Amino acid sequence: MKSEPLELAKSLETLPAEQSSSLASLRLQRKLTVEEAAKRAALWPDQVEWLEEGRLYRFPSSEAAVLALLRYSTALGIDEREAKGLSGLPAGPPPTKPFGRWIAMGVSALLVAALAAALAFAAGRSGSKGSAEAASLPPPWNFSVAVLNGGGDINFTRQLASKVGSFGYRIERVGKAGRFGYRQTVVYFEPGGETFARRLADQLGCGTVSPLPGGKNPRRLVVIAGPPSAACS
Repeated sequence: MKSEPLELAKSLETLPAEQSSSLASLRLQRKLTVEEAAKRAALWPDQVEWLEEGRLYRFPSSEAAVLALLRYSTALGIDEREAKGLSGLPAGPPPTKPFGRWIAMGVSALLVAALAAALAFAAGRSGSKGSAEAASLPPPWNFSVAVLNGGGDINFTRQLASKVGSFGYRIERVGKAGRFGYRQTVVYFEPGGETFARRLADQLGCGTVSPLPGGKNPRRLVVIAGPPSAACS
C-alpha cells in the first residue's frame, strides 16, 4: 500500500501531453463551466484553469497546489475509475454498488498523494513556518481580503491580489488606496485579527502587519501594496 502513491506519481509523470486537459473533460461531463466549478471548490477561475492545464508552477507552493487539487477533485466528485483513468492506470470493472461520497473522498486522497509525490519528486518539498499554529487557524477561504494600490503600480497590485487569491482567500476587491505614499506592503487587520494577518504576511513573505482603526470583523484583512521594489518576496 505504501508504494501506491509513488506508482500513481510515476503514472502521472508519464502521461502524454494531449491528456493534460483530462480534468477539463471531467468537468464538462458534469456540465459545469469554469466559473461554476471554481465556485463549488472555493477556488478562483484562474486556479481551475491552472489545474486543468497542468500549470502547477503558478501556485505559490506545492502545498497550495495540493490543497487546490483536493478541493477541486472533491467538488467534481471524481470516482475511483475516473481517477485511475486520469492517472494512466487500468480502471478495472465498474463497482457493483455506488459508494457516492466515500469513493470520491478516497479518490481525492489518492490524487492528492500522487500530486504531492510528483511535486516533491520534481521540485522538492518547501518548508512551512509555524505549521502547528497555522493548522489551528480557520482556512483562508473563510476570510475576505481587500487589496489596495498604495505604491502607484496597479499592475503589481493585481499580481499581489492574484497571489493572495492563490492561497484560497476570497478577494473582496482590488482598487486604489487613499494615497500612493506607502513604502512597503502592509497587511491590516480589524480587532481580533492580528494572528490571521500575520499568517497572510508570512505567506506573502513580508512580516509587516498593522491594526485598522475601527471595524469589528477579525476575518476581514486589507493588504495595501507598496512599490514593487519593496514588495513581499
